[in-house]
Amino acid sequence: MAAFSDGAGATTLHPTPTDDGTTRRYADFATVGDALDYAARGARGLNFHDHRGTLARPYPYAELRADALASAHRLIAAGVKPGDRIALVAETSAEFAQLFFGAIYAGAWPVPLPLPTSFGGKDAYVDQIIVQLRSCDPSMLFYPAIISAMGDAAAAAQGVKGLIWEDFLQLDAPEIALPAAKGDDIAYLQYSSGSTRFPHGVAVTHHALLNNLAAHSHGMHIADGDRCVSWLPWYHDMGLVGCLLSPVANQVSVDYLKTEDFARRPLAWLDLISRNKENTLSYSPTFGYEICARRVSSQTHAAERFDLSRWRVAGNGADMIRPDVMQRFVDVFAQSGFNASAFLPSYGLAEATLAVSIMPPGEGIVVELVEESELSGGANAEHRPQRYRAIVNCGKAARDMAIEVRAEDGTPLPDGQIGKIWCAGPSLMVGYYKDDAATRACMADGWLDTGDMGYLSDGYIYVVGRAKDMIIINGKNHWPQDIEWAVEQLPGFKPGDIAAFAITTDNGEESPAVLVHCRTSDVGERQRLRAEIKERVRSITGMQCIVELVPPRTLPRTSSGKLSRSKARSLYLSGEIKPFADAA
Repeated sequence: MAAFSDGAGATTLHPTPTDDGTTRRYADFATVGDALDYAARGARGLNFHDHRGTLARPYPYAELRADALASAHRLIAAGVKPGDRIALVAETSAEFAQLFFGAIYAGAWPVPLPLPTSFGGKDAYVDQIIVQLRSCDPSMLFYPAIISAMGDAAAAAQGVKGLIWEDFLQLDAPEIALPAAKGDDIAYLQYSSGSTRFPHGVAVTHHALLNNLAAHSHGMHIADGDRCVSWLPWYHDMGLVGCLLSPVANQVSVDYLKTEDFARRPLAWLDLISRNKENTLSYSPTFGYEICARRVSSQTHAAERFDLSRWRVAGNGADMIRPDVMQRFVDVFAQSGFNASAFLPSYGLAEATLAVSIMPPGEGIVVELVEESELSGGANAEHRPQRYRAIVNCGKAARDMAIEVRAEDGTPLPDGQIGKIWCAGPSLMVGYYKDDAATRACMADGWLDTGDMGYLSDGYIYVVGRAKDMIIINGKNHWPQDIEWAVEQLPGFKPGDIAAFAITTDNGEESPAVLVHCRTSDVGERQRLRAEIKERVRSITGMQCIVELVPPRTLPRTSSGKLSRSKARSLYLSGEIKPFADAA
């Protein structure tokens, strides 16, 4: 650990350096272990900060490697064999990192699992972990002592050996020969963000991972002088692959905030970027930028508090990119030196390891206005005014990746025509673990059906939405984002407050339903809101809808923070989401 005494007995911690003079290699390794072996030759590494953004633990890659090798020896001594799954609750910590890489050195497959959230409570979290344990069938489940009661319960329910990692890491680490890994071996299992009831463990090889990580460095033009800041969770592909594995494979120092600390104090993210003038790289879904812009808008000294002038790559991905939110962030933080050209939209998914497309650095947010009838695949009604949605350019195919937009029959479509997005390349998953049917449903002839809709234009991909979220009423397609956007235009609502989906009414007809977070307890005000929301949706989309007001923080999200419309629909229909019962 990089720690020095100040002469008076106090210890001063120093972060790992941004530059250390070693020759950078861009993920050109045969295995993940080889990548960490090389990174450990230099002085760069991981840096963990507390909730105030104060450095709590520098963790050079050399120290991580030594700890990971010791963990590998402990795992093998405990009976772990190559190909065994090792489930790990993915806390942003040195312990998780050494166990993750230790499992890889031991030839096992680490499986990151989510942390508890403030939603749902203990029982819901334990149930979620049990389902994922059943899916990956691990030999061990590791978790921090602070959640030992929940970890113990999940492990016991599934008959898995549950271990508090603080205890395990104190065990002897006898010198044991490690298995020799190959590039086509499975490196880890990654659960896609929407996998809760029917989880899909994405199996990723060393070769697929390192190919995608090389595409990251190529797409973002990573060079000496770059340093990363992240608060993203390590159980999601953008956090794990983009902000832990990529820095190791490309030898970049990283400064971390825990996800829960970002949730409590979002501006600590920007404080951390500002404090170290070498921080040039950071990624976030749209909601991260949105919450920071909201939090600082009431402050009058943003220019003095933040210095974002060296933020070279402000990556954006993991959910639909909202150009209005991005513009608001620019409006608020331009006085702090933030440059709109730093925005780097991208598109990816766990099934492709991570990146499918990346915007060339410096091009920023580029949008095209697309008429609603083109988005929905039908003709615009003559009596209705034309309506347009701004669709964000998500960049060009990542290196070695190919993208096609296809019609329902699989025919590739020309530029400008909306269809299903398919991709192919060496970083695609092997398949879903122990789910051949699901694998066959989305993969064919080396191509992956992403499940997303979009169109190509001059080599750039524009993502319109998830195919499964499409609302079809009277044979006409509608995007839930358009309905949700209509409600967001009303005072007091924000992204994440609204979920739109289709249901079948009592008379057998399909109808759009809109669940909306409501923060007032006044019955009359609720009735007024319902009427106002119905009229706003009708005026913008032409549809009559069912409006249900629900308590704040009711709408479910995926592990990456995205609104889960499909789960909201399921919970609403099952009665688990209970609307306020005071409709007129």
